[in-house]
Amino acid sequence: MKKEENNNNNEPKLIIETNPAPESAEKATNDIQHEDEGLSLKEVIREQATEDELPLSSNFTLRKILGGDILSTQAIRRQVPLFLLITVFLIIYVSNRYSCQKYLIEIDQLNKELTDAKYRALSSSSQLTERCRESHVLDLLKNNQDSVLKIASQPPYIINVPEE
Repeated sequence: MKKEENNNNNEPKLIIETNPAPESAEKATNDIQHEDEGLSLKEVIREQATEDELPLSSNFTLRKILGGDILSTQAIRRQVPLFLLITVFLIIYVSNRYSCQKYLIEIDQLNKELTDAKYRALSSSSQLTERCRESHVLDLLKNNQDSVLKIASQPPYIINVPEE
C-alpha cells in the first residue's frame, strides 16, 4: 500500500498497488470504489466502522446470547411495544399493591375499633345487669328514704279474667 497526500485537505489517500488475496478481493474493490469517489482514509474507515444491522437469525446460540448479538438495535425496536406493555403492567402492579396495603391497614384499624366497641358493650351490659338485679334495687330502696316504694309483704295475687 502506498499513501498519497490529498491536495484538498492534507489527509492521506489509500491506493492499492498489489493484487489482493482472494478473501480480501471484495475489500479491495470497495477501497478502489471509495478512492474513485474521492473519499479520504478517515471517511473510508468511518464507513466501514459503522455496524450494519443484519437480520436477526432464528437460531440463537449461547455464544450469540452471551456476546450480546441478541440486543441488536433492530431486535430492540421490534420489542418496544412489549417493553411499554410491561412498564404499564408494572405501574398497575405497584399501584395495586399500595392500594391493597392501604386497605389492609384500614381493615386492621376497623377490627381494633370493633373489638374495643365489643368490650365496651359487654362492660355496659354487665353493669346494667348488675344494677337491675332485685337485690341491688332493694338496697337502693332501703337507702333512699324519700321513696314511697316499699317491698311487698304479701305475695302477688293472680287474677283470672274469664273470656267471653
